[in-house]
Amino acid sequence: MSNLKATKRNSTSTGQINKLREKGLIPAILYGGKDKNAKISVEKKSVKEILNSDSFLSKVIELDIDGKKQKVLPREVAYNVVSDEPIHIDFMRVVSGSIIKIEIPVKFKNQNESPGLKRGGVLNIVRRKVELNCPADKIPDDIILDLGGLDIGASIKISSVKLPENVAPTITDRDFVIATIAAPTIVKEPEKPAETEAVEGAEGETQVAEGSTDAAPAKDGDPAKKADAPKKDEKGKDQSGDKKASKPPADKKQPEKK
Repeated sequence: MSNLKATKRNSTSTGQINKLREKGLIPAILYGGKDKNAKISVEKKSVKEILNSDSFLSKVIELDIDGKKQKVLPREVAYNVVSDEPIHIDFMRVVSGSIIKIEIPVKFKNQNESPGLKRGGVLNIVRRKVELNCPADKIPDDIILDLGGLDIGASIKISSVKLPENVAPTITDRDFVIATIAAPTIVKEPEKPAETEAVEGAEGETQVAEGSTDAAPAKDGDPAKKADAPKKDEKGKDQSGDKKASKPPADKKQPEKK
């Protein structure tokens, strides 16, 4: 249990409260129980040592007000919007036997003993805090979840958590999930397109394999191949320049003159 010193204050105006802050004090109020509300102030340096913990708002503190000690519970902290420094705190008296609603932080243990995490699984935390109904004098510091033996796909629900006596979750209509061990997410890279392995020869013509007598067939869209193909007339006859020259007609014999 943390200890914190406080002093009573009579300051009520904005100017008086600002002077307190300039001296390194934080104005606060104490309420609850049968006693009247009390205006107090606490040292900022002392508060900041325990303020940054996850369990500050769920941890019972022994408050020493001018030599008189009593158990209190921080309920709300106000911060400066610019500097993010604490500027006001509300404390509630802890009355023995009373039941209070409070959020308790969740912590995990035995991560190294989880087969699922060892195989690359991911701990997916659904709830970092669980709201409980607790006796004011028996508030747990945290909720411990054991990950030992849990594999991928395991789900930790509130029913598997051992809570102290007379402590119960505020949600009672369902067995809610606190954390799971999910399968690892793997991003698959797109496949690289296959490169053509055609070997190009001189002037972009495809080389013919050695010893082969068949040339590669001409494609319809290849102008070079079209130029080499023999031309045909409308009747389908070849009109290439390689036609055999027709034989000239034999000379007619001239009649002999007598």
